[in-house]
Amino acid sequence: MIEINNESGADVDEKALADLGRFVLDAQGIDPLAEMSVLVVDAEAMAVMHQQWMDLPGPTDVMAFPMDLADGPESRFDPSAPPRTDEGVGAAMLGDVVLCPEVAAEQAKAAGHSTESELALLCTHGILHLLGYDHGEPEDEREMFELQAALLGEWTRRTGRSDIRTPVAGTRAEVRDTRAARAARRGRRG
Repeated sequence: MIEINNESGADVDEKALADLGRFVLDAQGIDPLAEMSVLVVDAEAMAVMHQQWMDLPGPTDVMAFPMDLADGPESRFDPSAPPRTDEGVGAAMLGDVVLCPEVAAEQAKAAGHSTESELALLCTHGILHLLGYDHGEPEDEREMFELQAALLGEWTRRTGRSDIRTPVAGTRAEVRDTRAARAARRGRRG
């Protein structure tokens, strides 16, 4: 089950986010009984969470809060095995993905696609974090971003949605660095 809770005040296609989430989990072989939530918040709430959990100022685009004991994608499941229901992957609560439509809208303009497409990208990114993927090391980043692009490509093909411009390894950090520099020049945190 995927629960969507929009506290942002922004018009967000909650059904599309839930459908996308189910698609990503299914594509990754995660048991249909596994649960997760997507929380959509405004920039002020995201800034508070970003400071509290990451010790970084200003709002960010997406945060993920995994809730199980998995160490990474390899420990989550064996794609060739039937879904597990023991210590984690089956009926587990995977965690929470938090999205900020205000930040997504800014990034969507820079990426040349819609805010809805950016939210789909960010939601997929957050879900992959819940599943144990990370981008701290170059090879991990490449793996995660290639999977993210493949999932979103298949999602848009299956649903007939507009193409989503997905970043390649290395670009998200560059975008964040640019955004932080721009905010510093304007005298705000971010």
